[in-house]
Amino acid sequence: MGILIRILVTALAALLTAYLLPGVRLQDFTTALLLAIVLGLLNLIVKPILVILTLPVTVLTLGLFLLVINALIVLWASSLVKGFKVDNFWWALIFSVVLSVISSIMMALGPSGNNE
Repeated sequence: MGILIRILVTALAALLTAYLLPGVRLQDFTTALLLAIVLGLLNLIVKPILVILTLPVTVLTLGLFLLVINALIVLWASSLVKGFKVDNFWWALIFSVVLSVISSIMMALGPSGNNE
């Protein structure tokens, strides 16, 4: 059940982020759901490989290169998901940062996993 909530939260956060940023376009909620699934799969499969391959650069930049990796994953997702368009690398970078902030806030406001 947790994965479904995370997908829904990411989809809503993506819709809100695309609304806020003029360089990002997202067609509708169905496209946002598909985008959330694609981003989740890319982050699960591709991101660890990229992090390992770029570890020296990531350490040298004190972890800031991870933002570049996130932007590349967003650009790749925009080429895979029809109805999701990012104008350039910089909008992808801003989108990834704003998306993670908004989804973190939304997850913190939601119900916790504790039954206390």
